Amino acid sequence: MAGPDAASFRDVLSRFATGVVVVTALAGDRPVGLTCQSFTALSLDPPMILFCPGRSSTSWPAVAGAGRLCVNILSADQDLLSAGFARSGADKFAGVAWTPLPGGAPALDGAAAHIGAHIAAIHDGGDHHIVTCHVESVRAGEHDGPLVYYRSRYRRLLPAD
Repeated sequence: MAGPDAASFRDVLSRFATGVVVVTALAGDRPVGLTCQSFTALSLDPPMILFCPGRSSTSWPAVAGAGRLCVNILSADQDLLSAGFARSGADKFAGVAWTPLPGGAPALDGAAAHIGAHIAAIHDGGDHHIVTCHVESVRAGEHDGPLVYYRSRYRRLLPAD
């Protein structure tokens, strides 16, 4: 039995709202990063996370080579930042403020939260990689809400009055 065609599959999956993260690392002394919406907690004990970068990502090899990374959970007002890190070929860090985590990975200013981690394993996931990481540090920001992606558009949550 054949599965769904790619357009139908993408349309149905777009109906699942996700947060948006930018995964960053230092490749030598150069900051690198990519936008990713396939991200989740994996384990509380030990603390682990999972994300799935696309195989076609030109930034992923540099992030993978660094080993240590920061998952930046984006705030509601960071849609332009997300779009910038989703593009190939540009200097993604031009004009972007960040501070290094203890392991050196860039923590983007204004993010809702930062998760410092090191790569535990990389698995095959079809046209994506499945990357598991051990969490080394966590830090919550001062921002109200997250950036949300739903039906192929950035969204913001309404306050729960």
